[in-house]
Amino acid sequence: MPRPLSATIHTAALANNLAVARRRAPNSKIWAVVKANAYGHGLARAFPGLRATDGFGLLDLEEAAKLRELGWAGPILLLEGFFRPTDIDVIDRYSLTTVVHSDEQMRMLEMARLSKPVNIQLKMNSGMNRLGYTPEKFRPAWERARACAGIGQITLMTHFSDADSERGVAEQVATFERGAQGIAGARSLANSAATLWHPSTHFDWVRPGIILYGASPSGLTAAIEGTGLQPAMTLASELIAVQTLAEGQTIGYGSTFVARKTTRIGVVACGYADGYPRVAPEGTPVMVDGVLTRIVGRVSMDMLTVDLTPCQNAGVGSRVELWGANVPIDDVARACGTIGYELMCAVAQRVPVRAE
Repeated sequence: MPRPLSATIHTAALANNLAVARRRAPNSKIWAVVKANAYGHGLARAFPGLRATDGFGLLDLEEAAKLRELGWAGPILLLEGFFRPTDIDVIDRYSLTTVVHSDEQMRMLEMARLSKPVNIQLKMNSGMNRLGYTPEKFRPAWERARACAGIGQITLMTHFSDADSERGVAEQVATFERGAQGIAGARSLANSAATLWHPSTHFDWVRPGIILYGASPSGLTAAIEGTGLQPAMTLASELIAVQTLAEGQTIGYGSTFVARKTTRIGVVACGYADGYPRVAPEGTPVMVDGVLTRIVGRVSMDMLTVDLTPCQNAGVGSRVELWGANVPIDDVARACGTIGYELMCAVAQRVPVRAE
């Protein structure tokens, strides 16, 4: 019999979250971002819930080809562009759209033999300082792209660094507008946070990612209350043992938890080899038998332990929700000093995953 740990991907939640993004940006088209195997949800599993999008954004050529095999005939955007001339053959074969953020990429397109022009998104570095042309070099890059026979439609894009924080987007928008002044063409600026909270940045395309999976761009559950977003992944297991500790007894490696009184402890079939954070501290939320409680002791490779004090009816076989509708993934991530994105992407291959 397999271990009771599993992850469930909720197709209806994905469809709901895409609809939320569309209501937030009703006059824009949507690139549904499915990089990193749909943020750990599985590209094939996520596709049915997101197929009402206008386009998909991702990084890997193999994932782009998989989308075509799944039957997607619409636009697919390579968010980092391409890396070598042979990649352009794949772009041409599968009719992909690509980001262009450097002269090296521009040069490869100019030299490529293509069956048809490639649509591009010309990226400006407006302050993120990772990829893209500086505002001063943006117009010359656009003019070069416009003169290239291998390039079709040109969309102007940038990426926000602080759309989810107090700093906001005003400075980057001003920088973008300065660099793109007088340049015609569609614009794509808004990530998840900007899609939710900065409607002035929506323009022609928005690029929601994390909100499609029901988590917060800021890492704060309270920030998305009232938006209608629903968690698209549930990680759940069961209690496989119950221990009763006397006052002063400890549990787990390093004896980090010491019982202050007689305490019932549940042992859960989930550990860091399954993708649950080893750094999860005492107090990290978890739900047992429908009752919210907390982790105690150190997370080990295959197991973790929880306080059953508030869970009077819990026993071996009781359901444990590690994150999902009742235990927001952002709350777990915050307790662990990370973000929900990482937890989604870290679910281990050995964990069975199903879609419903």
